[in-house]
Amino acid sequence: FSYSIVSSLPAGEKGIFSINLETGEVRLTGALDFEDVRLHELQIEARDKGWPPLSGHCSVELEVLDVND
Repeated sequence: FSYSIVSSLPAGEKGIFSINLETGEVRLTGALDFEDVRLHELQIEARDKGWPPLSGHCSVELEVLDVND
């Protein structure tokens, strides 16, 4: 399988997350701020290596909690 981030909400926040192309593990690559954005949604695609390739999609939601207050 090969994994990719197809889209993210909010739209300008896609670069904050990365995905391992082989395992699908999603990692944070930047800082999140509760006051700026409280909810992130990623659309993930998994594609097999058959011919023709088949794909599946899922949605990952990340809620940012304010733990400093």
